[in-house]
Amino acid sequence: MSPVDAAGKRPAGPLRRTGLLRRTALRLLRVLGLPVLLILGWWAYSVAEPTFYLPTPGRVATAFTEVWFSDRITEDVLPSVGRLLTGYALAGLLGVGLGVAIGSSRTLRAAAEPVLEFFRAVPPPVLVPLIMLLAGLDTTMKVLVIVSGCVWPVLLNTVEGVRAVDEVLADTGRCFGLRGPARLRHLVLPAASPQIMAGLRQALSIGIILMVIGEMFASTSGIGHTVVLFQRGFAIPEMWSGIVVLGLLGFGLSLAFRAAERRILAWHLARGEERGRHA
Repeated sequence: MSPVDAAGKRPAGPLRRTGLLRRTALRLLRVLGLPVLLILGWWAYSVAEPTFYLPTPGRVATAFTEVWFSDRITEDVLPSVGRLLTGYALAGLLGVGLGVAIGSSRTLRAAAEPVLEFFRAVPPPVLVPLIMLLAGLDTTMKVLVIVSGCVWPVLLNTVEGVRAVDEVLADTGRCFGLRGPARLRHLVLPAASPQIMAGLRQALSIGIILMVIGEMFASTSGIGHTVVLFQRGFAIPEMWSGIVVLGLLGFGLSLAFRAAERRILAWHLARGEERGRHA
């Protein structure tokens, strides 16, 4: 039996530890429950209906350790991540810069809207052959492919965020003499930041897709190139292991983005929680 105090109650320490362990177990169950069920279902199906094109998770795991815990980390994964982050950063800077300018000017917005709607309707993979002709087959082409698709959600969300700045806040800023860069820094960007972050979140998933597509065209390195190489050589477990790498990459970047978003939008999230408590 655990010790009790003078009032006959158990001490708070063991109860607190028990509650912490329970919360940790529930959190792990929420995070890992569905992936574990999916892997078990995959394993059961691949054993019950064996096929060359759907290896068991065990074979994929073996191929994963043999292929990706090797020189391919530096030869394929790191170059892919570098191109992805470079294109994503350029698209973010370009999208936010143009979005602030277009969203702040009604005249510029009216002039740019037809052009924006035209280029937004063009699927980025269609532009890959054109970008190859203009930029060649090196890293620049792959980065431009990522930029060509990632820029649109950032740009359009920034325009809408700038347009939606509260008129009361705008009038208050004018009363306090906020002009030029000070107005942009202290009023426009903070007010539009929730929608800017939403656009950046959408652009991240698009960037991963375009990174793979760009590497499938006349490339000699990268995760996408390696997956296609395995597919052409009928190395099916190795091909699946490349798909797993892409999934893990996307999951890791999503966690990193969520942490950055939570830090940048701490004021916005706190305001939402406050409203929820008063609702």
